Amino acid sequence: MIAPSMTASLSLDALYRYPVKGLSPERLESADLQPGAYFPGDRLFAVENGPSGFDPDAPTHQPKIKFLMLMRHEALAQLETRYEAGTGTLTIRQGGAATVRGDLRTPEGRAEIEAFLTAFLPEAMRGPAKVLTAPDGYRFTDSARGFVSLLNLASVAAIEDMTGTAVDPLRFRANLHVSGLAPWAELDLVGRTITTPGGVSLRIHKRTERCAATNVDPVTGQRDLAIPRTLSQHLGHTDCGVYAEVLNGGRLEAGDRLTLD
Repeated sequence: MIAPSMTASLSLDALYRYPVKGLSPERLESADLQPGAYFPGDRLFAVENGPSGFDPDAPTHQPKIKFLMLMRHEALAQLETRYEAGTGTLTIRQGGAATVRGDLRTPEGRAEIEAFLTAFLPEAMRGPAKVLTAPDGYRFTDSARGFVSLLNLASVAAIEDMTGTAVDPLRFRANLHVSGLAPWAELDLVGRTITTPGGVSLRIHKRTERCAATNVDPVTGQRDLAIPRTLSQHLGHTDCGVYAEVLNGGRLEAGDRLTLD
């Protein structure tokens, strides 16, 4: 493992949010983070695949297998989605054409989305599809503590060398794409802090263990790689990327220079 230099030139290449768990990303030019809070607009909704036991009045972290998600439902990658926070409208496009729209603030709008996804994945459904809305202070993240996720693009390039093929960073569904670190150096940053010109301070909390969702091409929806197995064979673990918590809030912007503590 190569330790990152204290003077490493780090850059924030891209920002992404995933408004609906398991559905497509939305690229952002900037994001305003709050201390202790989740990444803005991220994992606000999830689609329950049969009764999950989720209680919005007493929300607790639920395993992702209770929801529609790429690890088991790779065809979801064929859908392009866009969420408009101002109107609450989710638009799902398939093959470049808008297929369904629904206002997720209303029962009728949620029913439109639920009916489409049930028809789209009939054999995958264990029960009625139900769009769940995260209550205040909760998100449908894979990590129980819901931290901002960071991906080291050099580690993705190293996976390309391992597999002998191009690997889209969007397979990893991270919020922040970072360059300027050596491959796998992010895994040694646990406990350290990254700061930005906009005043944001992120403390690296833990490594991200990768699952079979990364095997799915985010454009075609084909399960064409075996990334966790490849990582295990080459590195002896399946970690790629890290989770961080927001210590100090502020604005993140694509292209920001990042400073390591």
